[in-house]
Amino acid sequence: MKILVLLGILAVLLTLLEGALRLGYGFGNPPLYVADDHIGYMLAPNQRLKRFGNLIAINEYGMRADTISPLPSENTLRLFLLGDSLANGNWWTDQNDILSVQVAQHVRPALPAPYEYIEPINASANSWGPRNELAYLQRYGTFGAQVLVLLLNTDDLFGTQPTPIQVGRDRSYPNQKPMLAMTEILARFQKQPPVPGLKAVQSEGGDRVGKNLAAINSIQKHASATGSLFILVLSPLKRELPGPRDYELTARQRLQDWARDTNVVYIDLLSTYRNYLPDPEQLYRDHIHLSPAGNHLLAQKVAVAINTHINRSYLQ
Repeated sequence: MKILVLLGILAVLLTLLEGALRLGYGFGNPPLYVADDHIGYMLAPNQRLKRFGNLIAINEYGMRADTISPLPSENTLRLFLLGDSLANGNWWTDQNDILSVQVAQHVRPALPAPYEYIEPINASANSWGPRNELAYLQRYGTFGAQVLVLLLNTDDLFGTQPTPIQVGRDRSYPNQKPMLAMTEILARFQKQPPVPGLKAVQSEGGDRVGKNLAAINSIQKHASATGSLFILVLSPLKRELPGPRDYELTARQRLQDWARDTNVVYIDLLSTYRNYLPDPEQLYRDHIHLSPAGNHLLAQKVAVAINTHINRSYLQ
């Protein structure tokens, strides 16, 4: 009898714990990914969930954005942010605070006629690089966006070819919900087994920077062909603040030369971050992702570029 009582108490406690983990933190309900042979992977369409109190909403196109029409209305300026987890905001950023929304908030007061509204859309996923982003554009297009912002971090210049092999195999890219919130917690304490074939992809040889510059060039041409104002933004890694490494300096120079020769709007935020007071490190939450202060600063700089380079005749 005592054993049954103890088992009953244990079952109640485990049920309460499961509920607390789900309702309080969103465990057991991670954002899901879908594999794609061309894009590599993307967030699964039509998701709406909360993680650590932050809303994550994914629309029908796998964007971290609200449901959209294929084209914006005549009086709406559509702002398309394309990037990786820096643009996406991941679980630590609420839907209302992601970069695309912040940029739109800064642009809104200076909207040129005839635009009355601004609509931010955001195609992004963890560890996407220029080749993933180009593949997404080739699949879905620009959705009639009048402004396309490509947000990179320095590591993106060395990104490898798109691959779907980690989806459903790497716990960072789940394709189905765990049975329990507690099983998701336990998995975090287990060593991640190697994903077969991933090491070979990550060891891609040749001129990776050149391949990614070619993808960036194709993204720019895609934007230009559809009449979008193209803005390229480079956010440095935290360890670059004292000075990038030699191979990073070389890659950065190649990107800068391409931007100059192509005559695109290019924002390198290295000096901006370095001069941030009182402490540039306050702009980061880790070695690459930005804190709320960092997101705010980046959004301001991008909004200034949009307001500076946008003009009525170009956009109409």
